[in-house]
Amino acid sequence: MTETPPPTALIVRAHPEPSSFSTAQAHRARQTLEADGWAVEFVELYARGFDPVLDRGEFAPVDGPFKPQREQWAAVGEGTLAEEVRADLDRVLAADLLVLSFPLWWFSVPAILKGWLDRVFVMGGVAGGDAGLFETARLAGRRAVVLTTTGGPAEAFTADGAFGDIDRFLFHIHRGMLEFVGYEVLEPVITYGPAHLDDAERAAGLLAVEAAFRLPALEVTR
Repeated sequence: MTETPPPTALIVRAHPEPSSFSTAQAHRARQTLEADGWAVEFVELYARGFDPVLDRGEFAPVDGPFKPQREQWAAVGEGTLAEEVRADLDRVLAADLLVLSFPLWWFSVPAILKGWLDRVFVMGGVAGGDAGLFETARLAGRRAVVLTTTGGPAEAFTADGAFGDIDRFLFHIHRGMLEFVGYEVLEPVITYGPAHLDDAERAAGLLAVEAAFRLPALEVTR
């Protein structure tokens, strides 16, 4: 009798401080998934010194203007993607669940994570052309979730709050980055203003992360 392989998760962490609450969130998510039998890969972008800049230097020489998506498409077809990009693309394609772990900076992802998405979500590899878009894209049938922290309190991220509804700031990530390449996007896991919480509140925040990453919570979609 063939044994069913475990579900797989890829956690991509983007925070420069190992002792940050954002880091604690990511490790709690990993521990929870592994306890439920998931095989988890953990990518530390800062620790790895990941280069977030997408430029012509990682592609074969071309005549004329540099068009990144065209060169990505060609590199996928020719098998000439940069080694670290190919390795991370393979991790993405192998994972049932993608977790983007980061602090919300300027209401978006840190530059190093945006660069990872620029370089690893290659045209022709995860979306575009034969890979499709949205429901027909290559990652259709997989799930993704944002695991993040904010600088301000929860009440600041409501429709009537100082910053506005948190969904407004996550829309471009959910729709433009994750759903665009086929993912089914789960409810974001957010700890608001951890720098302003006491120890008990931070512990409660980590318990909330644990609850969000336990089955059957991961089956609930947006």
